[in-house]
Amino acid sequence: MAQTAEKVEALVQSDGRMEDVLRTVLERAEDGAVSFADVKDEVDSGQWGRVIEKGLLVEDGDEYVVRDPTGVREALENGVGPGSTVGGGSDLEPPDDDSSWSTYDKAAALGAVGLFAGYSITPVRNVIGGVMDIGLGFLDATLPFYVVILILALFTGLYSTLLQANLMNTEKMAYYQQKMKDLQDRRKAAQEADDEEALDKIQEEQMEAMGENLGMFKEQFRPMVWIMLLTIPVFLWMYWMILSPEQAVTPAQITMPLIGELNAVPDGVQGLKPDQGWRTQVIGPLEAWIVWYFVCSMGFNQIIRKALDIQTTPNTS
Repeated sequence: MAQTAEKVEALVQSDGRMEDVLRTVLERAEDGAVSFADVKDEVDSGQWGRVIEKGLLVEDGDEYVVRDPTGVREALENGVGPGSTVGGGSDLEPPDDDSSWSTYDKAAALGAVGLFAGYSITPVRNVIGGVMDIGLGFLDATLPFYVVILILALFTGLYSTLLQANLMNTEKMAYYQQKMKDLQDRRKAAQEADDEEALDKIQEEQMEAMGENLGMFKEQFRPMVWIMLLTIPVFLWMYWMILSPEQAVTPAQITMPLIGELNAVPDGVQGLKPDQGWRTQVIGPLEAWIVWYFVCSMGFNQIIRKALDIQTTPNTS
């Protein structure tokens, strides 16, 4: 049954008309046997030959026998067709709305781009760091800096997950992904059937679908601009705390996995406080505080998604 269903699917996906051809063959077959003369009023010789080529019809004297009539019938009843799969096609519907951003989304994107300037322009970083210190300074005053980073990683991970869950249209993304997958499956089936006409048609559909990839990209990037708008100031505050000589980052001894203790002043560096060992490069150019933040953030993201049962990736099953 499984092999029969795959053959039926390959035929129908390469040419939607083959579904009617197979139904006609089944209807005209007596005791499973049928000849071209029985169906030539509705089936042309090319379609007849493709059914034979797929092995769904087996020669028996002057006639042909449907190899697995029950399997063919069940496959057709299960809804094979262009863009579908055996055993039940995709339930995804084309998205009704477009992927255009609202005015607020565009403003958030501009704001996030502007905040990036804080990484390279010291006055901008000092302004953002000073403003954020009004709300976050108490954390540094009461907790070791590695705990401060851990708390901020938890906070940013929480709202990042919630923003992704609420702003990303996973159904629309699943539609785009499923459509591309279906086109690839149909192309493979058409190649196996050596159907040049179907291949040309699928090629045109694939070219048209390329433009829809922009819609998927916009859906993925929309929550990211809001996440960056909220996260960049937090990240800049940590950066400001570590870079500014007048800031007293709470000294603490921390042992990072595979790295070791980080509270010592790097050799040969003058004027640094003991706690500025956080600037030690531990993975290529990445400094210790950045690595510690991302390790905490990735761990909390997974925990939050599991705890809240939040799906942030499209489901095409």
